[in-house]
Amino acid sequence: MNLITTTDLRTKTSELVELLLAGRSVNIIHRSRVIGEIRPKIEEVKVFDAKRFKKIVEKLDFPHLTDKEIEKKYREAMTTKHGKGVL
Repeated sequence: MNLITTTDLRTKTSELVELLLAGRSVNIIHRSRVIGEIRPKIEEVKVFDAKRFKKIVEKLDFPHLTDKEIEKKYREAMTTKHGKGVL
């Protein structure tokens, strides 16, 4: 079991980080008593749901644009923002 005192929290932070990255928990000791435990955060992997994404896109009802229309809108936005000399 890994133990660390409250004083060592300031001086041994690199060791604490290494232990947490290794997936180990650390007990904190203050005045000879265990007062807490530091555990590494377990990250949950989010799974991409294509069906749900498709429903959201259909719900938003984006207009279908061709490449020429996209280019035209982009140029208009850039000339509005930066002036004619940019493009």
